[in-house]
Amino acid sequence: MYARVAAAGTATLVGAAALLLPAATAHADSTTDEPVVVAHRGASAYAPENTLAAVDKAAELGVRWVENDVQRTKDGELVVVHDTTLTRTTNVEEVFPDRAPWNVADFTSAEIAKLDAGSWFDAKYAGARVPTLEQYMNRVSRHDQKLVLELKAPDLYPGIEKQTLRELRRSGWLDRQHVKRKLVIQSFDAASVRTVHSLRPDIKTGFLGTPAVADLPEYAKFADQINSSHTTISADYVSAIQSLKGPKNKPLEIYTWTVDDIPNAVRVAAYGVDGIISNAPDVVGTAVGKG
Repeated sequence: MYARVAAAGTATLVGAAALLLPAATAHADSTTDEPVVVAHRGASAYAPENTLAAVDKAAELGVRWVENDVQRTKDGELVVVHDTTLTRTTNVEEVFPDRAPWNVADFTSAEIAKLDAGSWFDAKYAGARVPTLEQYMNRVSRHDQKLVLELKAPDLYPGIEKQTLRELRRSGWLDRQHVKRKLVIQSFDAASVRTVHSLRPDIKTGFLGTPAVADLPEYAKFADQINSSHTTISADYVSAIQSLKGPKNKPLEIYTWTVDDIPNAVRVAAYGVDGIISNAPDVVGTAVGKG
């Protein structure tokens, strides 16, 4: 719910952003001039996060990149949901009152498919479901979008890296075109990122966090991106990342998160970040020259 408030509060500032744009883009990625804008959990300021409706909303806004979170059910199905429990974004406590603490891993895919994942956000989204990764990929493909896929809490789901790659292959996402231009796999878990890189070194990978500058060369061995919270970075830190080359012998990138307002979008764009992940990608996109 906070995301919608933030977006509403910043939308009135869009016009002012144009006045600040030259400063914001002066140090942007030299290959694109402007940072990539990624819809965080879909356009989650306007539709319930990680649902197909949020993917649709991002497409409606003209946002080419979406981000999601992948976990695994009790019976081994990959599903798209952020929290490791189902309580915040579904009615699981109502449907299954005796199943506390309502962990994703404790429910089958059929049980999760019964849950309402939209009403918590707005009554008009009542009946929205937690999508399987297969359903999600089909929707992203329908819109010809690109994906930043996060492996959420992979320590809870041994082997999820290989399983996710199998599902991506079945969905047609591991061909040359998708791997080269449309896919990033990221995680807060460095071991998981390293595993993805070892299994498919051609796939672009991202480590979520803000490692010390001295440690960046180690991460650059298996991560193509260092994706840090916008509250933890500076122009110097961004420069330190981009001065290194990642495992594909290309400059290391940084996508920063979660930026929902114009002042912070302008600030991080001026640092020269390669991407900005946002619940309100339309607001941020306008601020950095994509609106």
